[in-house]
Amino acid sequence: MSHSANQFNLLGQRRFAPFFWTQFLGAGNDNLFKFAFTVLVTYHLQLAWLPPSLAGLAIGALFILPFVLFSATAGQLADKYDKARVMQLVKSLEVGIMALAAWGFMQSHVPALLACVFLMGLHSTLFGPVKYAYLPQHLGEHELTGGNGMVEMGTFVAILLGNLAGGLLIALPQVGPQAVAMSAFGLAVLGRLTAQAIPASPSTDPALRINWNPVTETWANLKLAHRQIAVFRSLLGISWMWFFGAVFLANFPAFAKEVLHGDEHVASVLLMTFSIGIGIGSLLCEKLSRRHVDIGLVPLGAIGMSVFAIDLYFASRALPPAESLSVSAFLAEARHWRVLADLALLALFAGIYSVPMYALIQLRAKPSHRARIIAANNILNALFMIASSLLAGALLSAGCSIPELFLVLGIANAVVAGYIFFIVPEYLLRFFAFVLTHWVYRFKVRGDEHIPTRGAALLVCNHVSYVDAVLLMAASPRPIRFIMDHRIFATPVLGWFFRLVKAIPVAPRSEDPAAYAAAFAAARQVLMDGELLLIFPEGGLTRDGALKPFKPGVMKILADLPPEQRSSLQVIPCALHNLWGSFFSHASGKGAMTEPFRRGVFNEVGLSVGEPLPADAVSPELLQARVAAELERGMD
Repeated sequence: MSHSANQFNLLGQRRFAPFFWTQFLGAGNDNLFKFAFTVLVTYHLQLAWLPPSLAGLAIGALFILPFVLFSATAGQLADKYDKARVMQLVKSLEVGIMALAAWGFMQSHVPALLACVFLMGLHSTLFGPVKYAYLPQHLGEHELTGGNGMVEMGTFVAILLGNLAGGLLIALPQVGPQAVAMSAFGLAVLGRLTAQAIPASPSTDPALRINWNPVTETWANLKLAHRQIAVFRSLLGISWMWFFGAVFLANFPAFAKEVLHGDEHVASVLLMTFSIGIGIGSLLCEKLSRRHVDIGLVPLGAIGMSVFAIDLYFASRALPPAESLSVSAFLAEARHWRVLADLALLALFAGIYSVPMYALIQLRAKPSHRARIIAANNILNALFMIASSLLAGALLSAGCSIPELFLVLGIANAVVAGYIFFIVPEYLLRFFAFVLTHWVYRFKVRGDEHIPTRGAALLVCNHVSYVDAVLLMAASPRPIRFIMDHRIFATPVLGWFFRLVKAIPVAPRSEDPAAYAAAFAAARQVLMDGELLLIFPEGGLTRDGALKPFKPGVMKILADLPPEQRSSLQVIPCALHNLWGSFFSHASGKGAMTEPFRRGVFNEVGLSVGEPLPADAVSPELLQARVAAELERGMD
């Protein structure tokens, strides 16, 4: 698998570009069709059985219903069959649906168009699991965050363009329905053509027997996801993001009219601002994560979502009454720019919040069940969106204003996010690593592609500071367990952190034989469970910055492994450089963490990761030589 230099280069590669444009055209067509139909029944057709006040609600409900009914089946189809072929068949279905929709627009046949809304919901239901399960088959770990960012950006841009095009086309005098019909059908055909170029994506579970009961299948997939707690909480976190976002999107028209005193075009400006914010936040994830799947961005996103949702309340709660403002009159008021900034930044942080969780699900979910887990997530998303509509409606009916609704949502987001991060501490640990490597140090990594995304591996590294393990975690695509001195483990403040990361404290055998044996037994179990284990073979922090002789503890771990486990195990030499002299090292002569600004801020530090060695061929002397070589390479 080749690797792109950055996420935009993916658009020039067949493994990504046809897929990207297929999903882009599909999302745009969905929204062009739905918005044009909504405008048609709201402004142009007078139907006693479908009044304008209910049209938007009915169309939204019909579109979401297939996600609840058919997502479980869609996930199984995506796991059982070639994903490229499934996407091509789904796009063929879209062509047929849009042919019926074209006839419905030209004949003003509302029942046919309502049927097409349901069928387009089915189309999106079938496409969703295969869309997210396709990416990890064709993108490496370093590309997953960028690829997901491109998909999220493309989706929201397509939603924006689809809504704008649908509104403009249906408003064309006399020929509006015909223009919508031709455009929707043309986009469907174009999407089918781009789908034909999607490369083959072999089945991950060809022997799967389809369970047609959506209730039992969804429950089975949720139980499967629950075995990996970070994956399961990510499902809930993504669903919460849709709950959060759905309230804003649904209330933009009323917010623009009743609070901002703007016309319908001001509502479009709000939608455009929100979509651009989501797109920028999604694209920023690759840069912020240094091309890793870094869920440390999730708390950052959650903080930003709450801060700017709450500030939106203060920015909009006391705007003076005005006549229906045009876009130019709205933008001429300085106070309105704060509202737009809040919306843009809220959306930007929502993009930063969601993209890493999608990437984490794709990376860590069992490949044979990946699409089914994503399908279960789609059902949760739909249920959360329905719940958000009911809750928002209840609050508004109880007398809550729209700015107050945004305030409640911002506070609720802080509470929900705090709960998730408390029960899954990996998010907070990664956030701490993100802060350390972006706002305390300037952290550069070389050779991190040698850290495997799956399977057991033993990392050996020099020991310079109290944050060495955190820096290794920041460079790794998945959690790392590590062995550390029991005295440091018992440090009052840092000890809480070490317990949170499930560090393994080890005491000298002469001091506590039972603790010594338990530590090495726990270390071996980490490797047997297929996880990453980090050891500092020097046996303690350096007091002079020099690399000390490696102790034989690493050999004890390897010697007691089963032969089949040891023969396949990789041992990876790592070297941290330029940390000596920093706040967390002993360089001051007064002990670590005594002179916060002795080297200023944003010091450049680095990690160099060497090529893996077979476990059967290593020795303490060889490992020390390899770590020393990586130290020299890192200093170049």
